[in-house]
Amino acid sequence: MGTTYVNVTIRNPAEPHRSWTGKFLVDSGAYDSLVPKEHLEEIGLKPRGSRDYFLADGKPLTLEATVAEIEFEGVIVGGTIAFGPEGTEPLLGVTALESGGFEIDTRNERLKRLPGVMMKRKQARRKAA
Repeated sequence: MGTTYVNVTIRNPAEPHRSWTGKFLVDSGAYDSLVPKEHLEEIGLKPRGSRDYFLADGKPLTLEATVAEIEFEGVIVGGTIAFGPEGTEPLLGVTALESGGFEIDTRNERLKRLPGVMMKRKQARRKAA
């Protein structure tokens, strides 16, 4: 199993013409996506709060975060983006990945489109009394 990278465009939803595109590591262990702070600032995104995270080694970390459009593999989703330290490798988190209808094909180091996106679990029909 290797690592999977994908080209991602982050857009400012208030000014969609302002965007930044980069090569993101697809990280199934990260809920939110992460972009170096300088790239988010250059497209006019501002923090809307902060979130507490845990690094892979268990160390806690608080980062500022915002909401933006995330475009990859021909789909656009909305998602939470953490403001990473300068020079941080961009990460595509699992919530954006699943919202877009993808899973990671680790064997081939690529994204695999799912047949559909789950809206609601199918429930058994009740018989009328």
